[in-house]
Amino acid sequence: VFIAQSRASGSHRDLEDEELTRIFVMIPKTYTEEDLREKFKMYGDIEYCSIIKNKTTGESKGLGYVRYLKPSQAARAIEECDRSYRAILAEPKNKSSETFEHDYYSNTMRPELRGNTLPFYYFVDSRGMQPEFCSFEKAETRIQEPVSKRLSVVSRLPFIQEQLFALFDLVPGLEYCDVQRDPHTNSGYAVIQYSTAASAIYAKYKLHGFEYPPGNRLTVIFLEDGNDSSE
Repeated sequence: VFIAQSRASGSHRDLEDEELTRIFVMIPKTYTEEDLREKFKMYGDIEYCSIIKNKTTGESKGLGYVRYLKPSQAARAIEECDRSYRAILAEPKNKSSETFEHDYYSNTMRPELRGNTLPFYYFVDSRGMQPEFCSFEKAETRIQEPVSKRLSVVSRLPFIQEQLFALFDLVPGLEYCDVQRDPHTNSGYAVIQYSTAASAIYAKYKLHGFEYPPGNRLTVIFLEDGNDSSE
C-alpha cells in the first residue's frame, strides 16, 4: 500500500513524486503503446507509456512502463490492475533498464513463496497472458501419488472462508473453496477444487507445508474427483 502526501497545486513535483509515479508491468508482446495506455488509463491521468523493445530486432520484450501524473494514481494501478500484469513501482531512471529487468525477473519469478504471493511464469497466446507451469513440470516430472483437480486442506487452526479462498485463488483456475468445521475439535478442514489438474498440482506443490497463518502449517493432499488421474 502506497501512501502519497497531498501536493500543492502547480507544475512543480519534487524528486519523491518523480519516483512514485512510474510503474513497470508485464504485457503481451502484441501490445502497442496505445494498447498499454488503454488498459491503464482507468486508474488516472497518464503522462506517457513506453514498451521495452529488443535493441537488435525491435520486437517487444513483453515489458513496459506507465507514468502517471500523481503517485496516488500509480498506487491505485498497482493495487487494482489484473495480477497478470505483475505491476510494481519502477526503479528511478538513473538505474539502467537492463539491470532493472534482471532484478524484476529475479524477484518476481523466483520459485519460492514470498509472503502470500505465488510466482508464476506467463506465456502469451490468443487468450492473452496465461500461467505457465513449465518450471514445476521440469523439476517434478514423476508424480508418485494419484492426482485430481480436488484437494483436501487440513490445519490445526480453523479456517476463515474468505481468507482461504484468497490464498488458493492465487493459483489460476479455482472453482470453489468449501470450508468445513468439526464441532468436536478446533481444527480446520476444507475442500478445494480447480478447473484443471495442472492447477491443483501446482497449488499442492506450492501450498503443502505453507505456514498460514505464520506458525501453522497447512497439509494439502489430493482428493478423488471421479476423473481419470492418468490424464
